[in-house]
Amino acid sequence: MVDLGPVVWPPAPLRTERLVLRGPEARDRAAYIDLFASSEGRTYLGGPRPRAELESAVPEVPGRRPGVFVVDHDGAMIGIVTLDRRDAERPGHVRPDAGEAELSYMLLPEAWGCGYASEACSAVLGWFADAFPSEPVVLCTQVANDRSVRVAEKLGFTEMERFEEFGAQQWFGVWSSVPRSG
Repeated sequence: MVDLGPVVWPPAPLRTERLVLRGPEARDRAAYIDLFASSEGRTYLGGPRPRAELESAVPEVPGRRPGVFVVDHDGAMIGIVTLDRRDAERPGHVRPDAGEAELSYMLLPEAWGCGYASEACSAVLGWFADAFPSEPVVLCTQVANDRSVRVAEKLGFTEMERFEEFGAQQWFGVWSSVPRSG
């Protein structure tokens, strides 16, 4: 995540009932490659990346940058949750200066259907709300990805608009730790 400000990265691991959200480690490399090479997992994200390309391109410690949390279940990586600044040139913004924090996540298909996405994203949103009080977070997913839309709504994202991007209709929502009036 660009411009974290006064936040130390990576933060201390975040712990939930079943998961640990932590910085990437060398032991995550194989799972990271599996995640990005998964045709099922990348259905709504432009498709899988070629495994051979990933094997040569992924560093020893994959995803080592501010904003990347590894989702760890029982000592193994099952996915990632990321926070990045949304590019001002892309559609979908809630602030006039753009650059909102954007939440994204990907889990290995074998971890789907267990509630891990909601649990992991909820922990990251809690951390973000403590680190950046009152700053909104946005999430964008294809409308066709009904599972992701349901996760967003469960997390408390409010749909703001729909638009065409990457050849598909997108669902764009906002989350705020500030109570909404109305």
